[in-house]
Amino acid sequence: MSIETWSENTVLVGLPGEPQSRDELNRVIQYVRGRGDCDVVLDFSEVTIMTSASLASVLRLKKLLEDNARRLSLCCVSHATRGIISVIGLEGFFEIFDDRFDALAAVQVVPNGLTGPEPKGGK
Repeated sequence: MSIETWSENTVLVGLPGEPQSRDELNRVIQYVRGRGDCDVVLDFSEVTIMTSASLASVLRLKKLLEDNARRLSLCCVSHATRGIISVIGLEGFFEIFDDRFDALAAVQVVPNGLTGPEPKGGK
């Protein structure tokens, strides 16, 4: 696994395949707790399938980030893992991007935990 500082408030995490993903995700959770001020992009390029334990860790990470008004984006997610996310009803719960550059660009465009542009018509 690699945790790269992409910008001042964004980290890119390259996850390993199973069975190491869960342990590495727990390391990311500890990193975010210690730092507290970053958005996270999880790169699933090496992950071919996701266990329920790893998915639970991703959900804990998402909750931690949301509690700090930060965001979690997933990228390079395999069809099998997308299928698991869909079957359990979480397809709209995660921001999933085809590649890491789209995910990183989206975090930079809409920073600090915001999930999209302000609604039309103002506040």
